[in-house]
Amino acid sequence: MVDIQLKKGLLEVCVLSALSRGDSYGYRIIGDVSSCIEISESTLYPILKRLEGSGCLLTYSQEHNGRLRKYYSIMPEGKRRIDDFLAEWHEMEDVYHFVLEGEKKDE
Repeated sequence: MVDIQLKKGLLEVCVLSALSRGDSYGYRIIGDVSSCIEISESTLYPILKRLEGSGCLLTYSQEHNGRLRKYYSIMPEGKRRIDDFLAEWHEMEDVYHFVLEGEKKDE
């Protein structure tokens, strides 16, 4: 099981990545992100709120089939967050390989 804080950070980056492909709404974001990591509505909406509060996202409403639908758009701060994640990924890979080597020595 993935550590809750690590998973939270990964989910945030996945949501930002989905939005970097184009503006979207909750249900579609869940579908996009679910292809690589499990996410539910009860998990997604607090993440969207947090990302909006930190200046990573902008929200707007648009009519769809006679109803208003809330859309999310990535902001420059959200793109920076993705870039930071990618820059730090090499360090995470180093940690993974370090742990893996330790496990192989125990065999």
